[in-house]
Amino acid sequence: MQAWRVHRNGEPGEVMRREEVDRPAPGAGQLLLEVRAANINFPDALLCRGHYQVRPPLPFTPGVEVCGLTEDGRRVIATPALPHGGLAEYVVADEAAVLPAPEALDDAEAAALHIGYQTGWFGLHRRAGLREGETLLVHAAAGGVGSAAVQLGKAAGATVIGVVGGAEKAAVARGLGCDVVIDRRTDDIVAAVKEATGGRGADVVYDPVGGDAYAKSAKCVAFEGRIVVVGFASGDIPSPALNHALVKNYSIVGLHWGLYNQRDPGAIRRCHDTLTAYATKGLIKPLISERVPFQDAAAAVQRVADGTTTGRLVVVPEGAGK
Repeated sequence: MQAWRVHRNGEPGEVMRREEVDRPAPGAGQLLLEVRAANINFPDALLCRGHYQVRPPLPFTPGVEVCGLTEDGRRVIATPALPHGGLAEYVVADEAAVLPAPEALDDAEAAALHIGYQTGWFGLHRRAGLREGETLLVHAAAGGVGSAAVQLGKAAGATVIGVVGGAEKAAVARGLGCDVVIDRRTDDIVAAVKEATGGRGADVVYDPVGGDAYAKSAKCVAFEGRIVVVGFASGDIPSPALNHALVKNYSIVGLHWGLYNQRDPGAIRRCHDTLTAYATKGLIKPLISERVPFQDAAAAVQRVADGTTTGRLVVVPEGAGK
């Protein structure tokens, strides 16, 4: 079968190589899946660089999220068991973590549902307790992770403020349903949030960026607000001033979604059932900006690494769905 593999760590566009390899063999408690679509996530770039919290042995295949077919023909979504990642024609996945693909979504959309939307749901609801009528501030609102949070915030009845970089991404954020869009390249984020909230600030901040985005969030979070730390796509891990959190009465909460697979896997399934219902009702729909041919996977992972994309890039193997 064909697979993209990494033999040394570095930038995805330099270290990913398309190769002919043996089909992976499922172990005990695992399933073999034929890949129908593989969603690219920022962790795929971190895996290539050797900067992710999980470091599979070299060589490995990146790709942490797929929609695929089981050997008995069921359409499912899964997080493949590394080192056999999703940028391949076949993967193996732990049976306990395989979930039915929502009928309301096509293969590419289903491949992009799991990690981003689960992260958004756990961050907004379980960690931050987002309530109807509150104001949600989402950084990188036109990106894969941010776009999911925007849709989930609207589904929860929140007023959503999206922060983006550039006019093109601003248009995408408006199309997603953001009530207010802030262009960080031309607007003062803190002033714009305070203006939009009558000086109160954002009740919940969803931050997958870190760095300056976090610094601005701390200046415009509301009394008893919650800043959800999801990731550090900027590459800059902030050092919060805890005295500032004390004086302003806000909370800083972390979210490592993968831990729920270990500590509370039942919550993962319950969340999936909720997301499937949302998709059926049309409340959420992954924003697929491009369906990428298999031969262009390395360049696509590099684009995600460089932060130049909107929505999701999904790799489709040759012949998938035929």
